Amino acid sequence: MVIDFAQSISGFVVGGIVGLTGVGGGSLMTPLLVLLFGIHPATAVGTDLLYAAITKSGGTVVHARKGHVDWRIVRLLASGSLPAAAITLFTVHQFAPGGLGGASKTITFALGIALLLTAISLLFRNQIRSFSTSHDPDAVHHPVYTVITGAVLGCLVSLSSVGAGALGVTALFFLYPRLPAIRIVGSDLAHAVPLTLVAGIGHWMLGSVNWQLLASLLVGSLPGIYIGSHLSSHVPEKVLRPLLALMLILVGTKLIVF
Repeated sequence: MVIDFAQSISGFVVGGIVGLTGVGGGSLMTPLLVLLFGIHPATAVGTDLLYAAITKSGGTVVHARKGHVDWRIVRLLASGSLPAAAITLFTVHQFAPGGLGGASKTITFALGIALLLTAISLLFRNQIRSFSTSHDPDAVHHPVYTVITGAVLGCLVSLSSVGAGALGVTALFFLYPRLPAIRIVGSDLAHAVPLTLVAGIGHWMLGSVNWQLLASLLVGSLPGIYIGSHLSSHVPEKVLRPLLALMLILVGTKLIVF
């Protein structure tokens, strides 16, 4: 298997951003593969999903060992997201002309919308949490809302590979405003692993995973995440978050009008 140096460098850059900000994996990697390397949208999404499942597994283990994962929330999210991901992929494969391969416009549009939603969630996460905290938490803690949230994430992630990170965290901040932030992040990360794995396997079964591309991305991203994580304490989040949001808005808009 030949490692592509340019793709590994891209993986390193994205991994560094993920390490610095905690978000941006699917939000940056998939559009980068589509716009910079000319990878087919379905292949970019499918490969990025397995990439995310692998890279997020390590973080999940760390959070789980420290007790930062609320497994009840993870189960509720997964009960909605996993079936939704499978149903979405099956529906697109069966009814879209040419299956996933012929649904590039749909996938690209979904990716653009997901990027814009992610940017909004990054910019207004604190306001969303404050609004939710000021209201009766019992009104939003019902398990049904969590399952529905999981289903929406499952549909969006399976089509675009975006949403398991920033969108998931923002949704959990709204649903569980009094839960410590570290448990929100840990629970969202733990849920992202089975979701991206199931969706990635679905794409693999439908022929939209490039294993050489996956290996090239991992070679660069793993050290990038490690270095970025160590540098995160030295870079103010108030600077990084608006810049990342602006970048997502520009890329998302380009994909929508692509």
